[in-house]
Amino acid sequence: MATDTQDFTYSSDELRRLARARLHARPPGEGLDVSLPARRSDDDLNRHLPPTFDQSDPRPAAVLVGLVDHVEGLELLLTQRTMDLPSHPGQVAFPGGKIDSGDADAEAAALREAREETGLDPAFVEPLGFLDAYQTRTGFRIVPVVALIHPGFTLIPHAGEVDAVFEVPLSFLMDPANHVQESREWQGFTRHFYAMPYGERYIWGATAGMIRNLYETLYAATS
Repeated sequence: MATDTQDFTYSSDELRRLARARLHARPPGEGLDVSLPARRSDDDLNRHLPPTFDQSDPRPAAVLVGLVDHVEGLELLLTQRTMDLPSHPGQVAFPGGKIDSGDADAEAAALREAREETGLDPAFVEPLGFLDAYQTRTGFRIVPVVALIHPGFTLIPHAGEVDAVFEVPLSFLMDPANHVQESREWQGFTRHFYAMPYGERYIWGATAGMIRNLYETLYAATS
């Protein structure tokens, strides 16, 4: 039986405790070996339909699921992509991107991309573990790196990629009442996805799917 979300404090100490017990201590196998099927994907709500992507040759990537440590509770750091980007323009996303040959691992890639996109200094980031790898319809195999972000940092968004950097209370995102299932027509089928509207921000797609995985892994698991 799932734990009631009201039982949680959404504090840094609680996050560390849950992370030790429930996150992958190392990048999951399907994140390192892309020949393995991903446990999570853009089609999580569409298992009864033909897949919308080919998993035969995914491109390794990593994102930072960064939780800012505020006295009043943790908040998730997200970006709004600029409208002139060739892929996913204007969408809400985690800081992150492709794992380059110079990156030591997925964690290093997530920290590098977060710094390039937002200006976040890795010295303020405390990595805690990994969620399941996530396959996107656009061909990326993403390793989500969950981390605590300590206060005192300064952000400088990349003008060509990031329109805004903002935070959403973790208490809002971990409340399943805010996980809306919506649908759109794609390739002749009605396909379903998670969305988590928050004020003027519309969180959906892969970002919402990974947030849902964070909820199911940490805050919906039995205690």
